[in-house]
Amino acid sequence: MARELIRSRLPAGKNALGATLCCLLVLAACRLVVAQPALPAALRNVVIEQKLNAQVPPDLVFRDETGRSIKLGDYLGSKPIVLALVYYDCPMLCTQVLNGLVGSLKALSLDAGEQFLVLTVSFDPRETPDLAAAKKESYMGRYSRPGASGGWHFLTGPESSIEALTQAVGFRYRYDVEKGQFAHASGIMVLTPQGKISRYFYGIEYSPRDLRLGLVEASNNQIGSPVDQLLLFCYHYDPATGKYGAVVMNFVRLGGAATVLTLGASLILFLRRDARRNRLRLRPTTQGNVKPD
Repeated sequence: MARELIRSRLPAGKNALGATLCCLLVLAACRLVVAQPALPAALRNVVIEQKLNAQVPPDLVFRDETGRSIKLGDYLGSKPIVLALVYYDCPMLCTQVLNGLVGSLKALSLDAGEQFLVLTVSFDPRETPDLAAAKKESYMGRYSRPGASGGWHFLTGPESSIEALTQAVGFRYRYDVEKGQFAHASGIMVLTPQGKISRYFYGIEYSPRDLRLGLVEASNNQIGSPVDQLLLFCYHYDPATGKYGAVVMNFVRLGGAATVLTLGASLILFLRRDARRNRLRLRPTTQGNVKPD
Protein backbone atom coordinates (compact mmCIF):
# COMPACT_ATOMS: atom_id res chain seq x y z
CA MET A 1 0.00 0.00 0.00
CA ALA A 2 2.82 2.41 0.88
CA ARG A 3 4.66 1.61 -2.35
CA GLU A 4 1.50 2.19 -4.46
CA LEU A 5 0.92 5.53 -2.75
CA ILE A 6 4.51 6.56 -3.39
CA ARG A 7 4.32 5.54 -7.08
CA SER A 8 1.09 7.42 -7.61
CA ARG A 9 2.62 10.65 -6.32
CA LEU A 10 6.02 10.46 -8.03
CA PRO A 11 6.63 13.51 -10.28
CA ALA A 12 7.61 13.01 -13.89
CA GLY A 13 10.70 14.46 -15.48
CA LYS A 14 14.24 15.08 -14.32
CA ASN A 15 13.29 15.34 -10.61
CA ALA A 16 11.66 11.92 -10.55
CA LEU A 17 14.81 10.03 -9.57
CA GLY A 18 15.57 12.34 -6.65
CA ALA A 19 12.01 12.20 -5.39
CA THR A 20 12.04 8.41 -5.65
CA LEU A 21 15.21 8.14 -3.57
CA CYS A 22 13.80 10.48 -0.91
CA CYS A 23 10.61 8.45 -0.65
CA LEU A 24 12.56 5.20 -0.35
CA LEU A 25 14.71 6.67 2.43
CA VAL A 26 11.61 7.81 4.32
CA LEU A 27 10.08 4.36 3.96
CA ALA A 28 13.29 2.69 5.23
CA ALA A 29 13.44 5.04 8.20
CA CYS A 30 9.83 4.24 9.09
CA ARG A 31 10.62 0.54 9.04
CA LEU A 32 13.60 1.04 11.35
CA VAL A 33 11.49 2.98 13.83
CA VAL A 34 8.82 0.31 13.85
CA ALA A 35 11.39 -2.48 14.19
CA GLN A 36 13.13 -0.99 17.25
CA PRO A 37 11.97 -2.86 20.37
CA ALA A 38 11.06 -1.00 23.55
CA LEU A 39 13.36 -1.36 26.52
CA PRO A 40 12.31 -3.99 29.07
CA ALA A 41 10.73 -2.53 32.19
CA ALA A 42 13.69 -3.68 34.30
CA LEU A 43 16.10 -1.56 32.22
CA ARG A 44 14.14 1.67 32.15
CA ASN A 45 15.95 4.50 33.92
CA VAL A 46 18.95 2.23 34.53
CA VAL A 47 21.69 4.71 33.66
CA ILE A 48 24.71 6.54 34.98
CA GLU A 49 23.78 10.22 35.06
CA GLN A 50 26.82 12.46 35.09
CA LYS A 51 27.04 14.84 38.02
CA LEU A 52 30.48 16.31 37.53
CA ASN A 53 31.79 18.35 40.46
CA ALA A 54 29.01 17.08 42.75
CA GLN A 55 30.05 16.33 46.32
CA VAL A 56 29.92 12.81 47.71
CA PRO A 57 28.35 13.02 51.21
CA PRO A 58 31.23 12.50 53.67
CA ASP A 59 28.99 11.54 56.63
CA LEU A 60 27.57 8.37 55.04
CA VAL A 61 28.30 5.32 57.21
CA PHE A 62 29.47 2.00 55.75
CA ARG A 63 31.41 -1.04 56.95
CA ASP A 64 34.75 -2.05 55.49
CA GLU A 65 35.86 -5.60 54.74
CA THR A 66 36.85 -6.12 58.39
CA GLY A 67 33.41 -5.12 59.65
CA ARG A 68 34.66 -1.81 61.02
CA SER A 69 32.19 1.07 60.83
CA ILE A 70 33.58 3.97 58.80
CA LYS A 71 32.41 7.19 57.19
CA LEU A 72 33.20 8.06 53.59
CA GLY A 73 34.87 11.16 54.93
CA ASP A 74 37.51 8.92 56.55
CA TYR A 75 38.90 8.30 53.06
CA LEU A 76 38.84 11.93 51.93
CA GLY A 77 41.45 14.61 52.21
CA SER A 78 44.74 13.42 50.74
CA LYS A 79 44.43 11.29 47.60
CA PRO A 80 42.15 10.99 44.54
CA ILE A 81 39.75 8.06 44.67
CA VAL A 82 38.53 5.52 42.13
CA LEU A 83 34.93 4.61 43.01
CA ALA A 84 33.32 1.40 41.72
CA LEU A 85 29.67 0.62 42.53
CA VAL A 86 28.91 -3.10 42.23
CA TYR A 87 27.35 -5.89 44.23
CA TYR A 88 29.46 -8.85 45.21
CA ASP A 89 26.98 -11.61 44.39
CA CYS A 90 26.45 -10.28 40.86
CA PRO A 91 26.58 -13.26 38.47
CA MET A 92 28.26 -11.47 35.57
CA LEU A 93 28.49 -7.71 34.95
CA CYS A 94 30.00 -6.57 38.27
CA THR A 95 32.76 -9.16 37.98
CA GLN A 96 33.58 -7.81 34.53
CA VAL A 97 33.67 -4.26 35.91
CA LEU A 98 36.14 -5.28 38.64
CA ASN A 99 38.19 -7.37 36.22
CA GLY A 100 38.43 -4.41 33.85
CA LEU A 101 39.37 -2.11 36.73
CA VAL A 102 42.13 -4.33 38.11
CA GLY A 103 43.48 -4.86 34.59
CA SER A 104 43.72 -1.10 34.08
CA LEU A 105 45.26 -0.53 37.52
CA LYS A 106 47.94 -3.15 36.86
CA ALA A 107 48.97 -1.24 33.73
CA LEU A 108 49.57 1.96 35.73
CA SER A 109 52.89 2.88 37.30
CA LEU A 110 50.88 4.63 40.03
CA ASP A 111 50.06 2.44 43.05
CA ALA A 112 46.80 2.14 44.96
CA GLY A 113 47.49 3.20 48.52
CA GLU A 114 50.41 5.43 47.52
CA GLN A 115 49.13 7.91 44.94
CA PHE A 116 45.39 7.12 45.02
CA LEU A 117 42.69 5.05 46.76
CA VAL A 118 40.11 2.62 45.41
CA LEU A 119 36.66 2.21 46.99
CA THR A 120 34.45 -0.64 45.86
CA VAL A 121 30.98 -0.21 47.35
CA SER A 122 28.16 -2.76 47.23
CA PHE A 123 24.73 -1.30 46.43
CA ASP A 124 22.99 -4.42 47.81
CA PRO A 125 22.17 -3.71 51.48
CA ARG A 126 21.86 -7.46 52.18
CA GLU A 127 25.56 -8.11 51.57
CA THR A 128 27.94 -8.48 54.51
CA PRO A 129 31.56 -7.63 55.37
CA ASP A 130 32.45 -11.34 55.11
CA LEU A 131 31.44 -11.32 51.46
CA ALA A 132 33.35 -8.08 50.95
CA ALA A 133 36.46 -9.61 52.57
CA ALA A 134 36.33 -12.61 50.23
CA LYS A 135 36.04 -10.33 47.23
CA LYS A 136 38.94 -8.21 48.43
CA GLU A 137 41.17 -11.23 48.94
CA SER A 138 40.49 -12.31 45.37
CA TYR A 139 41.36 -8.96 43.83
CA MET A 140 44.35 -8.28 46.03
CA GLY A 141 45.78 -11.51 44.66
CA ARG A 142 45.22 -10.26 41.11
CA TYR A 143 46.53 -6.75 41.71
CA SER A 144 49.57 -7.94 43.72
CA ARG A 145 51.05 -4.53 44.56
CA PRO A 146 52.79 -3.91 47.91
CA GLY A 147 50.64 -1.85 50.27
CA ALA A 148 47.53 -2.18 48.12
CA SER A 149 45.52 -3.74 50.95
CA GLY A 150 45.50 -0.41 52.76
CA GLY A 151 44.57 1.49 49.60
CA TRP A 152 41.72 -0.60 48.15
CA HIS A 153 38.64 -1.12 50.33
CA PHE A 154 35.48 -3.15 49.78
CA LEU A 155 32.49 -1.65 51.57
CA THR A 156 28.97 -2.70 52.49
CA GLY A 157 26.30 -0.59 54.12
CA PRO A 158 22.67 0.09 54.99
CA GLU A 159 20.10 1.00 52.38
CA SER A 160 20.01 4.66 53.49
CA SER A 161 23.73 5.16 52.90
CA ILE A 162 23.65 3.26 49.61
CA GLU A 163 20.71 5.30 48.31
CA ALA A 164 22.34 8.60 49.28
CA LEU A 165 25.65 7.65 47.63
CA THR A 166 24.14 6.32 44.39
CA GLN A 167 21.94 9.40 44.06
CA ALA A 168 24.90 11.70 44.66
CA VAL A 169 26.93 10.13 41.82
CA GLY A 170 23.97 9.56 39.46
CA PHE A 171 24.09 5.76 39.55
CA ARG A 172 20.55 4.49 38.86
CA TYR A 173 19.68 0.82 39.19
CA ARG A 174 16.67 -1.45 39.76
CA TYR A 175 16.06 -4.75 41.46
CA ASP A 176 14.42 -7.37 39.27
CA VAL A 177 12.24 -9.43 41.63
CA GLU A 178 11.57 -12.18 39.08
CA LYS A 179 15.25 -12.82 38.39
CA GLY A 180 16.49 -11.96 41.87
CA GLN A 181 19.16 -9.67 40.39
CA PHE A 182 19.94 -6.00 40.05
CA ALA A 183 19.73 -4.28 36.68
CA HIS A 184 22.46 -1.65 36.52
CA ALA A 185 24.86 0.15 34.22
CA SER A 186 28.62 -0.38 34.25
CA GLY A 187 31.31 2.18 34.89
CA ILE A 188 33.65 3.74 37.42
CA MET A 189 34.12 7.28 38.74
CA VAL A 190 37.15 9.28 39.81
CA LEU A 191 36.79 11.61 42.81
CA THR A 192 39.01 14.44 43.93
CA PRO A 193 40.69 14.11 47.35
CA GLN A 194 37.87 16.27 48.71
CA GLY A 195 35.23 13.86 47.39
CA LYS A 196 33.96 15.76 44.34
CA ILE A 197 33.15 13.82 41.18
CA SER A 198 35.85 14.55 38.61
CA ARG A 199 35.52 11.91 35.86
CA TYR A 200 33.26 9.07 34.66
CA PHE A 201 34.53 6.10 32.67
CA TYR A 202 31.95 3.78 31.13
CA GLY A 203 31.84 0.12 30.20
CA ILE A 204 33.81 -2.81 31.55
CA GLU A 205 37.26 -1.96 30.16
CA TYR A 206 39.03 1.27 31.06
CA SER A 207 41.93 2.75 29.13
CA PRO A 208 44.96 2.92 31.46
CA ARG A 209 45.97 6.19 29.81
CA ASP A 210 42.54 7.74 30.42
CA LEU A 211 42.38 6.49 34.00
CA ARG A 212 45.86 7.83 34.73
CA LEU A 213 45.04 11.24 33.25
CA GLY A 214 41.80 11.28 35.24
CA LEU A 215 43.67 10.60 38.47
CA VAL A 216 46.30 13.24 37.69
CA GLU A 217 43.60 15.85 36.98
CA ALA A 218 41.58 14.88 40.06
CA SER A 219 44.71 15.33 42.20
CA ASN A 220 45.19 18.82 40.77
CA ASN A 221 48.51 17.65 39.30
CA GLN A 222 49.83 16.52 42.69
CA ILE A 223 50.64 13.09 41.25
CA GLY A 224 52.01 12.02 37.89
CA SER A 225 54.97 13.18 35.82
CA PRO A 226 55.86 15.96 33.35
CA VAL A 227 54.79 13.60 30.58
CA ASP A 228 51.29 13.53 32.09
CA GLN A 229 51.20 17.35 31.98
CA LEU A 230 52.13 17.23 28.30
CA LEU A 231 49.43 14.64 27.60
CA LEU A 232 46.83 16.72 29.45
CA PHE A 233 47.77 19.64 27.21
CA CYS A 234 47.18 17.51 24.12
CA TYR A 235 44.16 15.50 25.32
CA HIS A 236 40.86 16.72 26.72
CA TYR A 237 38.19 14.81 28.64
CA ASP A 238 34.88 14.51 26.75
CA PRO A 239 31.98 14.00 29.20
CA ALA A 240 29.75 12.67 26.41
CA THR A 241 32.00 9.68 25.76
CA GLY A 242 33.81 9.40 29.09
CA LYS A 243 37.14 9.35 27.25
CA TYR A 244 40.10 11.60 26.57
CA GLY A 245 40.38 12.84 22.99
CA ALA A 246 43.04 14.79 21.13
CA VAL A 247 42.77 18.59 21.15
CA VAL A 248 43.74 19.42 17.56
CA MET A 249 44.48 23.08 18.24
CA ASN A 250 46.81 22.20 21.07
CA PHE A 251 48.62 19.75 18.80
CA VAL A 252 49.03 22.58 16.26
CA ARG A 253 50.38 24.89 18.97
CA LEU A 254 52.74 22.20 20.22
CA GLY A 255 53.94 21.55 16.67
CA GLY A 256 54.49 25.28 16.14
CA ALA A 257 56.45 25.58 19.37
CA ALA A 258 58.58 22.57 18.40
CA THR A 259 59.25 24.13 14.98
CA VAL A 260 60.32 27.43 16.54
CA LEU A 261 62.62 25.62 18.98
CA THR A 262 64.16 23.57 16.19
CA LEU A 263 64.78 26.64 14.02
CA GLY A 264 66.19 28.52 17.00
CA ALA A 265 68.57 25.69 17.86
CA SER A 266 69.67 25.42 14.22
CA LEU A 267 70.32 29.16 14.04
CA ILE A 268 72.41 29.08 17.22
CA LEU A 269 74.49 26.18 15.90
CA PHE A 270 75.00 27.98 12.58
CA LEU A 271 76.13 31.21 14.28
CA ARG A 272 78.53 29.34 16.55
CA ARG A 273 80.06 27.49 13.62
CA ASP A 274 80.42 30.71 11.64
CA ALA A 275 82.09 32.48 14.59
CA ARG A 276 84.51 29.58 15.00
CA ARG A 277 85.51 29.80 11.33
CA ASN A 278 86.17 33.52 11.69
CA ARG A 279 88.39 32.92 14.70
CA LEU A 280 90.40 30.32 12.80
CA ARG A 281 90.89 32.70 9.89
CA LEU A 282 92.23 35.47 12.10
CA ARG A 283 94.46 33.27 14.28
CA PRO A 284 98.10 34.59 14.13
CA THR A 285 100.87 32.35 12.75
CA THR A 286 104.19 31.65 14.50
CA GLN A 287 105.82 34.47 12.45
CA GLY A 288 103.31 36.96 13.80
CA ASN A 289 101.46 37.22 10.53
CA VAL A 290 97.77 36.72 10.04
CA LYS A 291 97.00 33.27 8.78
CA PRO A 292 95.85 33.48 5.17
CA ASP A 293 92.59 32.01 3.93
